[in-house]
Amino acid sequence: MLALLAGGMVIGCSPIFVRLSELGAISTAFWRLALALIPLMLFTARGTALDADKPRSLRDIWLVVLPGLLLAVELAAWHISLHMTSVANSTLLVNMAPIFVALYCWLILRQAPGKLFAVALVVTIAGVVILKGGPQALGGGDLKGDAVAILAAMLYAGYILVLGKARERFSTPVVMIWSTSTAALSILPFALLSEPTLIPFTLAGWAVLFALSWLSQAGGQSLIAYALAWLPVTFSSLTLLLQPVIAALLAWLILGEALTLWQCIGGLIVLAGIWMARRSQSR
Repeated sequence: MLALLAGGMVIGCSPIFVRLSELGAISTAFWRLALALIPLMLFTARGTALDADKPRSLRDIWLVVLPGLLLAVELAAWHISLHMTSVANSTLLVNMAPIFVALYCWLILRQAPGKLFAVALVVTIAGVVILKGGPQALGGGDLKGDAVAILAAMLYAGYILVLGKARERFSTPVVMIWSTSTAALSILPFALLSEPTLIPFTLAGWAVLFALSWLSQAGGQSLIAYALAWLPVTFSSLTLLLQPVIAALLAWLILGEALTLWQCIGGLIVLAGIWMARRSQSR
């Protein structure tokens, strides 16, 4: 639980780093993944018995590669949706991933959520809507762009589900090395085709990328992958909605973007929903 919360908080810093990056969103995403391999490799090199844990069959390789593929396509889909619909619509719809995780577990795995968790899901999603500006902030979007943003949410839900499945079989370092490498290689063509440059202009630009990759990607995603071996994916995906709350607080502290009363209320509602989900998971 502590690892999941810490991972969500660290990843919540990533929107600030993306805002400060000198590159476009896709190029920034590529370096976020590629540079994260440095600490992951160093951490893996210090491990003991990793040879016995690494994937050997094609089925094992597919299991650790699939999360990276889903993550790369999700990032690309979200980037495309930002150009097709309003930013408010895109960012709000992409945070609907916990709904798709819960639906998958209910309809496919036949794991019906308890009543308290269902209430927690509704409360948390409502909190995110309020945090993002409420229903009045939506509009001015495009139906096709909204559909792409929903697709991105479904892909992120798939990423969380597959990541949890991979953690049942492999350790955190193995899953992170394989999935991150796959995601970086998969997103590189999108970056080369869609954006004018792949190289930061200044040392400050590189510093932002290293912070994003080492803290948010290598640190945050590893903590989440670690937690998924013990916590249900439905609860974990819902708890990760802590990210927009952290991002809003950091935008206020670092970028000077003042928090409105409704944003504060929305953040408190999100925290209340996560607390309710924790209570239901404990039961």
